[in-house]
Amino acid sequence: MKDAQEPPPQNPTPAAEWDRDLSRRALDELFRLAGEYKTTKQYRELLKFVGRFRSYSPYNAMLIHTQMPGAIYVAPPHRWLGQYRRRINPGARPLVILQPMGPVMFVFDVSDTEPEQDAPPLPPEIERPFEIRRGQVRGELWGTIENAKRDGVRINTRDAGSQDAGEIREAEGEKYLAFQVKWRPEPEYISVRVRYELLLNSKLSLEANYATLVHELGHLYCGHLGTPNLKWWPNRQSLMPELCEFEAESVCYLLCQRLGIDNPSAEYLSQYMGNHKETPAISLECVIKSAGLIEQMGRERLKPRKEKE
Repeated sequence: MKDAQEPPPQNPTPAAEWDRDLSRRALDELFRLAGEYKTTKQYRELLKFVGRFRSYSPYNAMLIHTQMPGAIYVAPPHRWLGQYRRRINPGARPLVILQPMGPVMFVFDVSDTEPEQDAPPLPPEIERPFEIRRGQVRGELWGTIENAKRDGVRINTRDAGSQDAGEIREAEGEKYLAFQVKWRPEPEYISVRVRYELLLNSKLSLEANYATLVHELGHLYCGHLGTPNLKWWPNRQSLMPELCEFEAESVCYLLCQRLGIDNPSAEYLSQYMGNHKETPAISLECVIKSAGLIEQMGRERLKPRKEKE
């Protein structure tokens, strides 16, 4: 006789649907079922690692951490030999990461290499990769603002007090904005419906506005406001507010840390972790993927969304 099981709710919320579909999300499975990063101490170490491991995407940095938490700096064999004149030690264990435009690639940590006789000294980014540095926002803010247009995010600035950074909300009415898709020989634009309004404080610095922007976009791409297309990002409306805030703060922390700028999320996360031993039931998958997408938005021009993809 089979054990009686409690029937699923008749009308589950989008957030509950997401939680039920755990099998398709590798990072959440690792987090929930394997018990990785369940304590706030483990989660803090993960954020620090991914935030400081700037040579690779947040997702790849996460993969490196799961395989070798003590990794310092990784590169494929051809780069170790060609650029640094170092060979891989016999028997060294390769680390597997995702390769752009391809399946996977194998990389090795510097601790698994040995210099050849003519090897130059290792540069500072390898000798001291986790060194605290003072960074600044350059084109990342404007690039992220422009790429947000493809998702219908209209970003405005306003004068506000020092304690009022910004917010994102669903837009009202039928409005459109122009998203540039071509530059040469003549600029070409497409119209995108405004789905979300995001406000920034014009009195804050570029770095503070970048932190606000990525925090609010973290809410969006983690699915806290729903989604116009489930293939763009998930619908996780009705998620508890404290979980939403923890996820958005985690996204902000990672991106600010990777740029080396002042990190307003560090205080929030530190206070939470000081008062709680266990990490809340967040979606690690959403946090890492959202951070990766937003970082990409600040670095390159993205293609328009396909409405039917």
